[in-house]
Amino acid sequence: MARIAGIEIPDNKKIWVSLTNIYGVGVITAKKVVEVLKLKEDMKLGELSAVQMDQLRKYVEENYPVEGELKQKIFRDIKRLKDIRSYRGLRHKVGLPVRGQRTRHNAHTRKGKAQPVGGLKHKLEKT
Repeated sequence: MARIAGIEIPDNKKIWVSLTNIYGVGVITAKKVVEVLKLKEDMKLGELSAVQMDQLRKYVEENYPVEGELKQKIFRDIKRLKDIRSYRGLRHKVGLPVRGQRTRHNAHTRKGKAQPVGGLKHKLEKT
């Protein structure tokens, strides 16, 4: 197992597929990294020499925000939106969809399990 950006990535998969196990590196970014470093796309990660592995590790860590650094950046950005009390920040705070989705029939992932509302009728007292 190779270690890049503090993550153990599998040796038995193609290089670009293994790179997608790192938080912040998707398919397009992984293929771009392989292309920039002039590695064969169908090569497996275990077939790389120590020098190539060091180049790969160094390139990914220097050129892309990954793992903890990226998670902290996202957290800070959301916190900033909450602090300035923007519309998006308020939606984050309340736990509702942020990007304009409707909430009448959907958004169960964001809103959580439905809370029952019925059974609130007051009995009329006889006087």
